[in-house]
Formats: sequence, structure tokens, C-alpha cells
Amino acid sequence: MLYLVAFLLHCLLLAMGHYDICKSWVTTDDGPSWEFYACQPKAMRMKDYVIVRVDPPGITCGDPPERFCTHENPYLCSDECDASTPDLAHPPKLMFDKEEEGLATYWQSVTWSRYPEPLLANITLSWNKSIELTDDIVVTFEYGRPTVMMLEKSLDNGRTWHPYQYYADDCMEAFGMPARRVRDLSTTSANRVICTEEYSRWAGSKKEKNVRLEVRDRFAIFAGQDLRYMDNLYTRLESAKGLKDFFTVTDLRMRLLRPALGGTYVQRENLYKYFYAVSNIEVTGRCKCNLHANLCSFKEGSLQCECEHNTTGQDCGKCKKNFRTRSWRAGSYLPLPNGSPNACAAAGSAFGTVRRLVNPTVLGPKPVPREPPENIRAAPKSKSGRTAHSAGKKHAKKPAASKSSKLIRLNAGSGPVAPVEVFRDCECYGHSNRCSYIDFLNVVTCVSCKHNTRGQHCQHCRLGFYRNSSAELDDENVCIECNCNQIGSLHDRCNETGYCECREGATGPKCDDCLPNYYWRQGCFPNVCDEELLICQNGGTCYQNQRCLCPDGYKGVLCEQSKCDTDDKACNSASSTYLSLPPFLISALLLQLGHRLDL
Repeated sequence: MLYLVAFLLHCLLLAMGHYDICKSWVTTDDGPSWEFYACQPKAMRMKDYVIVRVDPPGITCGDPPERFCTHENPYLCSDECDASTPDLAHPPKLMFDKEEEGLATYWQSVTWSRYPEPLLANITLSWNKSIELTDDIVVTFEYGRPTVMMLEKSLDNGRTWHPYQYYADDCMEAFGMPARRVRDLSTTSANRVICTEEYSRWAGSKKEKNVRLEVRDRFAIFAGQDLRYMDNLYTRLESAKGLKDFFTVTDLRMRLLRPALGGTYVQRENLYKYFYAVSNIEVTGRCKCNLHANLCSFKEGSLQCECEHNTTGQDCGKCKKNFRTRSWRAGSYLPLPNGSPNACAAAGSAFGTVRRLVNPTVLGPKPVPREPPENIRAAPKSKSGRTAHSAGKKHAKKPAASKSSKLIRLNAGSGPVAPVEVFRDCECYGHSNRCSYIDFLNVVTCVSCKHNTRGQHCQHCRLGFYRNSSAELDDENVCIECNCNQIGSLHDRCNETGYCECREGATGPKCDDCLPNYYWRQGCFPNVCDEELLICQNGGTCYQNQRCLCPDGYKGVLCEQSKCDTDDKACNSASSTYLSLPPFLISALLLQLGHRLDL
């Protein structure tokens, strides 16, 4: 009866949701035992566990105190930000506090008093843990949404960053990209990085306040608008390259590039109405536990998966000690509906079992001398006097061979030499046909891994290669070369998704493209001029975005200065004419670029 109750409870849990239990006590003809399933934690509000950082230093208003006004009352600058007064301070923590009804609290930047120098701010959210997004990211701005911003993500705790989504009132002008909508993407482009104009146009400070990363709309491409067909999404997450990683982050970063303008051009006479103010950031997701846990707890200042399936680690990313005779693998959503747990195997199983030799000279009658079988050799003795053995392995896809070991005495005409134990079942996933026993570590390790693999079981990729997520571990193409662009990348290594670490200005998975407002010339360099934003003055023409070709009588980066004899008193009294640049471009960039050009 107890078994029946447990079985019914198990069925009820399965009916309540996908992948919410890790194991169940079941009864079979061989008796009761645990049955394992792929599992994952429930979604939760990730902002409750976030670490926030705002930069550059001094970007938060209030030190020193300053006055500001809003677009609704642009000439009534009676509001004040003062970091030393709690009621007037706007620190970063107010983006995540619990607000009382009708009272918005918010982080606020300094005002744009240094225009035309750009007003740039970065807001970085870190979890020190891989999380999987399950709903839209929603950022709420008070007093107007930025006209230009971008959202970036990191998969390696902030060491490298990749674009997640671009936002602008004019995508082509700001980023050189056409505007797109997520709902217009297809199943083959669901993880494409786009630029959207839906959240940047002026709509009034009391109307539209939210900026979104549309996670649910991307899910809906596979699961339908009401997300009723989640099985389709789970299936595609396993089969579509890069799709699962698209919804996985360790850090998020908002780069605020130009504040709300109130539907007009920048009005120099009143710059105190231009600033950023964020009242709330909603991030909903679950801990990434590689489908090896259904609980995630906050311990010692960070989120930790409560690992099952004999796994351990913050993300359940490795096998427990004494459960490492089978290489670690993430769980799988397939086959539906329960998935595959891919649990770690206990020590003493058929995988990698080592049998020590006791008194190896007692082998019975002396055998006929013969050559050792292919790939079998006598290994040298260790310091302890025991014999270290080498082993051969059948390919993973061939029928399993006997688990017993074969003992061979190798004669050299004058007596026996060290015996060799042949392992028929050492685990190398077909990337090696030899493995050796390391006596002092008491482990069996694969030797001479092929197909660009490495590790004890040839389960990792060599540096300069990354794991092919669509291939099984025993596939010859399991490791793909990074192919990082030698000029655009810092080195030839990439992360687990194949993204290389790019130099400044470079972008793309292989660092072979340039960010907007950069040009390629054996590397990425900031645009000196262009036809829309950095316009050559006084009749100058822009040459390949690299320099302005100035007419006679003018010089300077943008031909903005008149050329004259320094002895001419009229020249000394003449003032240079400078271009009023668009507000979000960095005027300081021109000073930085001056040394690149022969003026």
C-alpha cells in the first residue's frame, strides 16, 4: 500500500508541472529503488539576490548637491538631490527596494550639465551564479526613458560581455542597425540580437516608463502566444545551437548612452532637466543547475543549487567524490516528459573499475612467448612497487566487451616481465583507445586523447576549442575550433559558447566585426568622421571614416579650425568654429583621436 501511495504521489507531482522533481521511490520486479528524472528549480525574483554596481564614479547625483527639474516643469528647478540627506538622496539600492503605494523611490544620475560631453552611465547586476531567464526583464524609468541605451550580458561573471539588445529612438542613426521587433523573429532567428525603437520614443513622463527585454515573446516563437506548448520550447532548447545559452546569464549590464530629451533637441539653456532615474528592475529566472536540482538556496552570500543525481558544485557542474567513474553530463529535457537525468555513476560500477594484482608472479604454467596485443604495453613500476597498468578500450558505440581483465606475461627469453592488465571498459568516449592506472592517485585516466579533447575521460576540449552543444560526447566533432580573429580578439581562446574575448571596439562571436561608430583597418578604430554624426565642416569630405580631407584654409579633426599665419593679428583674434555634436556622442573621443591623425 505504501508503494502505491508513493506511486500516486509521484504521478500527481508529474502532472503539476515539468521537471519539478528529481527522483521518485518506485517498485519494480527487482524490488524498490530510486528512479531519477531531469529537474530544475522554480522561477523566482532574482532582484532579491542581486549585487548592483553603478559607474563611472560620481555618476550618482548628490555629491555635491545639485538642483534638477523635469520635462513637465523645465524652468521650475526646485527639486534637489543631496547624498548627505536621506530624504533627498537617490542611491542605487532604491532600484530594488519595496515601494509604498503612490511613492516611487529611485536611483538618479547627475544632470547633463557638461553637455556636449555625453552623459554615460552603466548599471551592472551580478549574481555570482548562472541563472536562466524565465520572463521579461523590465526596467522602470522615472522622468522619461533613455533615447539611446543598450543591454549587455555576461556568461562568465563579468569577464567578457556580449550585446543582448539595443534601444534607440533611431536605431540606424544610433547603432547603424535597422529597427526590428522580437515578434517578427522566426524559429531560426529567435536568439538574434536586435535593435528596437519601441521603448525609446518620448511618450511623456507619466505614461510609458518601462523598457523590456522580451523573453516571453521569444519563448512564444516555439510555445505559442499563450505559452501552452512548452514541450516544443524544451525540445528546441536541446536541439537549437546557442538557444539555451541565450537565456542564461551571470551578469547583466545596462549602458545608458543618452537621456530622455522630452521630444525635442537638447536645449542648452536648461540642461538640468536631462538625467537618468531608475525606480525598479524586475528580473525573473531560476538558478541554472544543469537539470540536476529542483531547489536553490541562498547560502553564504550567494545562490547555491541543492544538487541531486550524485552531483555537486554551485551549478551541480561536477560529480561527487566516489561518483566520478562516469564523466559528468548535464541533464536533458529529452525525452519528454521527464527528460534524462544523466546521473553520475557510483564508484565500483562497470565504468573504469580497477583490479589490483596480488603476487603477480603466481600465474600458473609458463605461457608460450608472444607479442603483446596492439596498444598494450608493460608500464613501469611506481615508487610503491606496485605495477602501473595501461588499458585499451572498445569504441563507445560498439557492443560492450567483457568486464573482466586479461593478464598477460611478456617473456624476453630469460624470464617474466611485469604483467599488464587490459581494461575492456575504461571510459574515454571513443577519443582514445588507451588508459592508464595512476597508482598514487588511484584513478584510471585516458591517454593521448584525440579529436581535440583532453581530461581524465577525454571529456573536455583543448584550449582554443569549445564544446559543440549539438554533439554527444562520443562524437568526433564534439570540440569545435574557436577561430578567433587574430587581430580583433585578445587571444585564441573562447568561452563555452564559442564567443572570443574581443579587443576594444571589436564585436561578434569571433571578434571579426566592429561596434557601431568604429571602422575596420587591421583592427577596430573609432570613427573620426561619417556622413551623419561626425560631419566634416567647412566643405571637408570624410575619407573612409578615418579622416576629414580639408579644403585650403582649414584644418583640424573635422576641418573645424581655420588655417592662418600666426603673425597675422587678425588670425589671433579670430575664434575657431566648433561643431555642435549630437548629444550622445563622446566629444572627448575627438581629443583621444587627435594623436592618431597627422593634423
